[in-house]
Amino acid sequence: MIIVIPQVLNLDQVKQMRQHMDQANWQDGRNTAGTQAIGNKHNQQLDQDDPLTQQLADFILAALARQPEFVAAALPLKILPPMFNRYRQGETYGLHVDNAIRLIPGSATRLRTDLSATLFLAEQNEYEGGELEIEDQYDTQRIKLDAGDMVLYPSTSLHRITPVTRGQRLAAFFWIQSMVRQHEQRQALYQLDNTIRSLTTDLGQDAKPVLDLTQVYHKLLRQLADT
Repeated sequence: MIIVIPQVLNLDQVKQMRQHMDQANWQDGRNTAGTQAIGNKHNQQLDQDDPLTQQLADFILAALARQPEFVAAALPLKILPPMFNRYRQGETYGLHVDNAIRLIPGSATRLRTDLSATLFLAEQNEYEGGELEIEDQYDTQRIKLDAGDMVLYPSTSLHRITPVTRGQRLAAFFWIQSMVRQHEQRQALYQLDNTIRSLTTDLGQDAKPVLDLTQVYHKLLRQLADT
């Protein structure tokens, strides 16, 4: 399931981040590519070890912690600190799949990549091309969002970034290890959570259907979650 989460960052926050990124140390994206990806990765990334990169990553992590839609969809156990990339004219990232296991920088902690996330930091009209194409079991979805919006998708998906033909595409990207490993189980819990929130709006949090479904949700989460 592909989930779009709007306004993880507001426009003022995006503007602030981009002002810092304009002064940052950009490197060839192939420096962080694995063997499978290095031949078809053509972009730039911020240096992961730069204190500015870490500061920007922390800013996004704090915003995610305040975003209930993200928490409901991902049920995050671990989050790899966000990284940042840019694509200029002619740059692209060919079809690939993300590594199953990643090492959290500066630690010996490993993270299983259950979900991939892209947070768009450039407005759609600032560039042409640069769509995120994700292949799922039914078809290929092409995604290009407003600045501050984010997309979540299973890390097992084949995906690519189409060539940028004008302007500059900026984004943050990162991976999440969920408390619920199986995608279908996580999807079912997300749908149940959405139903509870909708009923709460219509009936109030003390209504019996809301309380009953909330009880079911937490029973399931206790059975399925790893912590």
